[in-house]
Amino acid sequence: MNFLKEKDKQEIIKRFENLKDKVKILFFTQELECQYCRETGQLLKELSELSDKIKLETYNFINDKEIADKFGIDKVPGIVVMSEDIDYGIRYYGIPAGYEFSSLLESIEMISTGDTQLSQDVIEKVKTIDKPVHIQVFVTPTCPYCPSAVLMGHALAILNRNIRADMVEATEFPQLAYKYNVRGVPRVVINENHFFEGALPENLYVDEVLHAIDSSINNN
Repeated sequence: MNFLKEKDKQEIIKRFENLKDKVKILFFTQELECQYCRETGQLLKELSELSDKIKLETYNFINDKEIADKFGIDKVPGIVVMSEDIDYGIRYYGIPAGYEFSSLLESIEMISTGDTQLSQDVIEKVKTIDKPVHIQVFVTPTCPYCPSAVLMGHALAILNRNIRADMVEATEFPQLAYKYNVRGVPRVVINENHFFEGALPENLYVDEVLHAIDSSINNN
């Protein structure tokens, strides 16, 4: 079964004409106990065939444990989106379907072009971050506001190697949704103990990240 209709493929091909540098997608999967691994793999295969700038590599989460560990993949389906030689810490956990498919396309474009489309003031703020930051954005495929929260996290990760940013599909990982008290989406979790909900403007989003860092320092 194909996920992408012919009309969608043509639109994506046109979008991908603007890609500059090559992008690698690493897909981690397993046969059993993974509800959407097969569908995720098919979606990524179809997507990668639309541009010679995109290279898809597929790994078995169990058999290729050393590679999974290298990239910090701890659940499946797990996706790394990176340049040919730089891992920016951008991750997707769960199938990037529905509204989240658009965030996957834009993350590919950001990595390939290097353009995060953030204001210069925000870029300068982000570049000052010198502490580890882990952003987890909990989403559902039917949430129209979730992609912008995911993309903000991914843009920050591209700008600063201290930052890593995950999309986590809440219904596929209910144990994590319970752990982080996800009752509405998008719910953004920063460094385990700082939370906010909703798609904030870029300046407020970055302020939340800085506040999370300050809180971590004060608590230690």
